[in-house]
Amino acid sequence: MRALFVAGSLLLVSACSTLPNPDPNQAWIDLTPHDNTSLHAVQVDEREWAESRYFEVQPGSHELTVRYQFPVTPSNIGPDAEPLWRDCQLNLTFKDFSAGQRYQLQAGSIGFRPWIKLYDDQQKLLGQGIPAGCQRT
Repeated sequence: MRALFVAGSLLLVSACSTLPNPDPNQAWIDLTPHDNTSLHAVQVDEREWAESRYFEVQPGSHELTVRYQFPVTPSNIGPDAEPLWRDCQLNLTFKDFSAGQRYQLQAGSIGFRPWIKLYDDQQKLLGQGIPAGCQRT
């Protein structure tokens, strides 16, 4: 058991260390999904974004598109239902990304409805996104 914990910890540390150093001339946006979900960067300003773990953008206004996958619990479906997985895209537009700043994009859901929120490094809410389409998986 201890060996499994150590191996898992090393894997987690090595995965985190593969992120590049943020460019001080750009804005960095970390992605933070809730438990048992996944959140991936997809597009910046309607152009494909190659890295799914974060965004890094020039200062100014940008539209970010993310893919958010989450389970809808049986309490939101029916008493005998299994969890239902949703695969959604969401868009968030923010007009004032600043160079050298770190932001956090958090995602979650209420029932079938996904949400995303953008926070600064002081955890101040800066903006909210809108769903751009969902499907069952």
